[in-house]
Amino acid sequence: MSSAVVSAAYSARAAEYTSLFGAISSTHPADQQLVREWASGLPGKVLDAGCGPGHWTYFLHSAGVDVEGVDLVPEFIETARQHFPAVKFSVGSFEKLPAPDQSLAGIHAWYSLIHTPPAGISQVLDEFSRCLKPGGGLLIGFFDGPAGESFPHAVTPAYFWSVEEMSARLLKAGFTVVSTHSRVDPGARPHAAIAARRAKL
Repeated sequence: MSSAVVSAAYSARAAEYTSLFGAISSTHPADQQLVREWASGLPGKVLDAGCGPGHWTYFLHSAGVDVEGVDLVPEFIETARQHFPAVKFSVGSFEKLPAPDQSLAGIHAWYSLIHTPPAGISQVLDEFSRCLKPGGGLLIGFFDGPAGESFPHAVTPAYFWSVEEMSARLLKAGFTVVSTHSRVDPGARPHAAIAARRAKL
């Protein structure tokens, strides 16, 4: 699925999405703790890749992190700038992030990769690796399930990933897995997260 298709699908429902999920109060407390602890050890700039309406970006900013939010959807970026004017936001894609080589201390990609087809996931992880300093941190959240299997997400088709397969993809992209997290909440698809570090040269 192309970035243009994903962007158009979210643009059409940006206001609805923001009203339902555009506040940190809509997120699980365990996820907030994980993100906070992950970010606390990152000395330098962090990119919130796929920031949506900016609530996680602002959460990181409020924790003292030097963070910028990036998203494909112009409507999300406009909303984020209005709600969180102290934070930098820009429109951009995962295929070419707005960061020089080895310039970032961390990348936060919370459910940002769920619409990336299996054939394209390695390209995105390679781009993350390009942007991160050696030892830089990556935190990704995703739906836990049969790796690469699609399902009818409310906005546009999405994909499951298993912790094992995503960990293997990260290893191929030059990362070391630091920790993995899984959870099943009532009435929700199984959740997973992986914290990883770019291998040092």
